[in-house]
Amino acid sequence: MATKVRVALLGATGVVGQRFIQLLQQHPYFEIAALTASDRSEGKRYAEAVRWLIEGDVPPEVADMTLLATDPATVLAAAPDVRAAFSALPNEIAAVAEPAFAQAGVLVFSNASYYRMAEDVPLVIPEVNAGHVDLLSRQRALRGWTGGIVCNTNCTVSGPAMTLRPLHDQFGVRRVFCVSLQAASGAGYPGVPSLDLIDNVIPYIKNEEEKLEAEARKLLGRFDGQQVVPAEFALSAHCNRVPVLDGHMVAMSVELGGPVAPEDVAQVLRNFSCPEVADLPTAPRSPIVVRDEPDRPQPRRDRMAGGGMSVVVGRVRPEPLFGSHGVKFMTLTHNTLRGAAGGSVLNAELLLRRGLLR
Repeated sequence: MATKVRVALLGATGVVGQRFIQLLQQHPYFEIAALTASDRSEGKRYAEAVRWLIEGDVPPEVADMTLLATDPATVLAAAPDVRAAFSALPNEIAAVAEPAFAQAGVLVFSNASYYRMAEDVPLVIPEVNAGHVDLLSRQRALRGWTGGIVCNTNCTVSGPAMTLRPLHDQFGVRRVFCVSLQAASGAGYPGVPSLDLIDNVIPYIKNEEEKLEAEARKLLGRFDGQQVVPAEFALSAHCNRVPVLDGHMVAMSVELGGPVAPEDVAQVLRNFSCPEVADLPTAPRSPIVVRDEPDRPQPRRDRMAGGGMSVVVGRVRPEPLFGSHGVKFMTLTHNTLRGAAGGSVLNAELLLRRGLLR
């Protein structure tokens, strides 16, 4: 496109904020016009305030940008042509800041969980439920906003939801039991203290099981023109923090609507595609990559599949708990790319294509 959309990045100094900067460098559709941060960093140069935690160095395009207050009046005074904001804000700050930006006419693509389950807020993985973005018009009408809020999912949900979409469409899903092995970066920085996590597994992540169980059903639900009717299958989750840097794994046990062979399940997953987003800049060529090796996927070896945007599946095999209707497999998702910043950028690309981001 000839003219790029000018965007703000809210909460630019954290791990997810850094991923946004990485993804938005040289992006064909978007250009960073403003960066915001907490009070302690406000007024500083980005390179001075950030503790850069991901690969590479601070990009020179943003190194000298001044960090602004996370306030729409401040951002729009500095960059009046900002039309969208990518939010990497903590939940308690997002609760107030994101509606303020939406009220000011900015379309917010949020990583926070605060509004994900709101009835008028689209919760979107483009390959799973692109049509749910049409809920945005109802949100604007109900709240009187010219902007809006569109959420991407909890970082753990991306893999399960992406794999359940084609299985639900092809066979029907009745019940899901899943166990997550979640990377340290999912807790942000400084996250879990090293003395708690090294040589250890922590079998509790606050609110994570509830998010996985609720968000998956909203994502795979049906938009009836007014609201999202959640999918009717049952889902039970156990969530664990493990000493891996990036990459959330989820062990999935799925009861389908009828008898099925594991090789048929693997083929359905391998063939999954979404033509509506296939050629968008951040969309991977293969949304789901199926590995046939008995010991894959592995975070260190597979998390960057599709530029970190593909879900990697392996160990597809029968699930005896569900008899002939059962299948089990592993999923792997890069939690700060597909599960966070990359998911939001892909959502923005989708809304721009559909004319909902102007």
